[in-house]
Amino acid sequence: MTLQERIEHDFITAYKAKDALRTGVLRLLKTAAKNRQIEKMAPLSEEDLLAVVRKEAKQRRDSIEQYRAANRNDLADREQQELDILEEYLPKALTDAELNKLIAQAATNTGASALADMGKMIREAMKLAAGRADGGRISAGVKKYLQGGNE
Repeated sequence: MTLQERIEHDFITAYKAKDALRTGVLRLLKTAAKNRQIEKMAPLSEEDLLAVVRKEAKQRRDSIEQYRAANRNDLADREQQELDILEEYLPKALTDAELNKLIAQAATNTGASALADMGKMIREAMKLAAGRADGGRISAGVKKYLQGGNE
């Protein structure tokens, strides 16, 4: 079952079960995918659809952070529930050990050894991660790796 079919199936199931939260999240996801398809003026590939899901999840993470900073835990909890639903459609995230291994591989592939090579190494690590790690985690891991390599 493709991701598009899975989202559609889950939407119908949630709608019939009167699960308002899941129905709303999936409706927003379907709308975002449709908007991306219109922008692209072509059907979305699996990778394009995953990018839409990642973007929606990132928006939720940012909102949670802002709501917590504003001491609005009720809104942050709601966003967290939406994020939990969206994460069901994302590939399994890399563990810290897997991410460190991937960063070491990126260093080997690029020959990076100094902080000046950070951008090149981050691009390679992002490509190797294939969406299974957040850009912030990768950036922090690369910086830590390069700083540790300089000592």
